[in-house]
Amino acid sequence: MTNPTASTMTRDALAREFIRGQADEDLFGLLFHPMVFIRPDHDPDAPSPLGPSTRELIVDRGIRHLCLGAMPSPTEAADIIQSLQAIATSHGTRLPITFSSDPRHSFLQNLGASHRADGMSQWPEPIGLGAIDDDALVETFARIVRDDYRAIGIRMALHPQVDLATEPRWARQAQSFGVSPQKTARLLRAFLIGLQGDRVSGSTVAATVKHFPGGGPQRDGEDPHFSYGREQVYPGGRFEDHLLPFRTAVELGAAAIMPYYGMPVGLELGGAPVEEVGFAFNKRIITDLLRDQLGFEGVVLSDFGLINDAAPFGKPFPARAWGVEHLDGEQRMARLINAGIDQLGGESDTVQLGRLLEDGRISHERFREAVTRVVALTLDLFPGARLPDAPPLSGLEDREHVALGHAAQSRAITVLVNEEIDGHPVLPLAGPGRIHLRGIEESALPAGWSVASANDADLAIVRLSAPFELRDRFFLEASMEQGSLEFSDEVTEEIRDLAALCPVVVCVTLSRPAILTSLLPHVTALVADFGASDTAVFDALSLAQAPEGRLPFELPRSMAAVVASSPDVGSDSGDPVFPVGAGLRLTRS
Repeated sequence: MTNPTASTMTRDALAREFIRGQADEDLFGLLFHPMVFIRPDHDPDAPSPLGPSTRELIVDRGIRHLCLGAMPSPTEAADIIQSLQAIATSHGTRLPITFSSDPRHSFLQNLGASHRADGMSQWPEPIGLGAIDDDALVETFARIVRDDYRAIGIRMALHPQVDLATEPRWARQAQSFGVSPQKTARLLRAFLIGLQGDRVSGSTVAATVKHFPGGGPQRDGEDPHFSYGREQVYPGGRFEDHLLPFRTAVELGAAAIMPYYGMPVGLELGGAPVEEVGFAFNKRIITDLLRDQLGFEGVVLSDFGLINDAAPFGKPFPARAWGVEHLDGEQRMARLINAGIDQLGGESDTVQLGRLLEDGRISHERFREAVTRVVALTLDLFPGARLPDAPPLSGLEDREHVALGHAAQSRAITVLVNEEIDGHPVLPLAGPGRIHLRGIEESALPAGWSVASANDADLAIVRLSAPFELRDRFFLEASMEQGSLEFSDEVTEEIRDLAALCPVVVCVTLSRPAILTSLLPHVTALVADFGASDTAVFDALSLAQAPEGRLPFELPRSMAAVVASSPDVGSDSGDPVFPVGAGLRLTRS
């Protein structure tokens, strides 16, 4: 009998063959996925603000998955990644590093969620793709992400996010596709086809679908990065709605799934209460539901920072160990892995893992099971444990891709109000005139238009961001848009006073819903964007690129209505100012 070849062995058999005979301690690092910061002058021996140097992570701890937080230009990043790969492939397991990243093709900058596009095409936030609702566009976008990531050296996307936008106050809605479970599942399908193709390989990028089993229904809309937002609730009994997109993820073979930080409160499944601990610590959620019931076979990667308290850049950031705060670090690690987590996001303590294996708190069988999954994915991405060829970096700013992203920004813009002046709708803009600008750059004006004072203008255009309450006690908190959705009295009065001088067109960036009730009496036209440059806004307003967005979530009438709604039920504020799906079409008469 001949020995099986790599072409005839299953992926799990290949992984087991790779790790056969290797000591456990040489494999510890494969269960960790810390974040690293790289800069143009990156020194692999310099300590990181987040902990050890990159050389220590790679060589001493054997870690082969690194999430890129801050990074320089794509060209500089690619060079640094190549140098780090040279270190990895000459030490320890010799496995290449799987570099991962949160989204990098849109507008929002939040170190814990997304990065503003730099050196590549720029698109609306995913919620804007939900507003356009075009499967083919989402698949095209995912292919562009795939090729851009591969050119840089990124092989794993810590996205897409398929949480439903059912709680209007929640801070993470911009990265979702909207409130509809069916549409979210459909757009997820298109994204996975574009990013992973038929299967993960040396020419694709691994997707991490998050946040299982759906991270939208947060009590009071607070985010579970922080202790005050740890509770996830289902008063409307709609757990299955939030689970639906993950069924699609499993069906299409998503490479990885990431559970959320949230701790379910009062949730029952199959007539039995679910333990009130964070989803990643919950064996019933990870093993019984995700593995056994849904049949997921890929890597379960925990969200970042579940074990140890930290203080990045001097800001406190307690471990998101909700429901198990009383456990120490070793107990939390054991609980996560025994619940079914294969890889620990944001952690790097391989010595701690060794102690847990030595004293039997994590079984050798469970450890090898997790390692096998991680190695199988690694060998999918790096066949033969070698670095595959990558697309050229020149493709990152491909004119066609840049133009597609710019057009998508305009396409996502959603027209909500369009009143008449002298018998004609104010939109589309009717040709060169005098315009007063607030919150928008003069350089974006179309040819022939001129800037004027409010007293002398034909109309004013004002750009606003969705309201939020600034908080800055904890790390990442300042970049999370949380709290009230109402505009301040000062903003309302500014729009009112401006409207007394000339007609006002307001464009509101909806990174989450906004309560527009106070603005409506004072605007002649009102549009929403979901991540757009000033030029893209003018393209939409002038019909150079037709805006075709439909609201991916409803816009409530008041905060009282938001408070009275159920966090797990979409579009249930009772009497919204604008319902989900609202959006006018512009025509040139």
